[in-house]
Amino acid sequence: VRWMMYWIVFALFMATETFTDLLISWCPFYYEVKMAFVLWLLSPYTRGASLLYRRFVHPTLARKEKDIDTFLVRTRQRGYETMLHFGKRGLNLAATAAVQAAAKSQGALAGRLRSFSMQDLRSIPDE
Repeated sequence: VRWMMYWIVFALFMATETFTDLLISWCPFYYEVKMAFVLWLLSPYTRGASLLYRRFVHPTLARKEKDIDTFLVRTRQRGYETMLHFGKRGLNLAATAAVQAAAKSQGALAGRLRSFSMQDLRSIPDE
């Protein structure tokens, strides 16, 4: 549980760090403070990740639990529908390509046979 709390808080930290690096990385000792913060999160003595998780992350997730569940159900349904849509589309494209290839190859074979004269066809030995 402790590591789960750490990784969730660390993931949130990494997501916000992307933007804060752009905005305040010019501040003196920014990288040192950031490293100290990560050590504070990780330390078993300070239990920073557990503190932040219990104080901020868990209450927010508990308040939004129904919204998250609804979003997950909707996303699963949309994912299934999208998979079916693209699957059908892919099968249609493959079938169309196969029919076109067959039609082109049949046309090429007919054109090749038309290029032979009857004299050429009679000269083929009957075996």
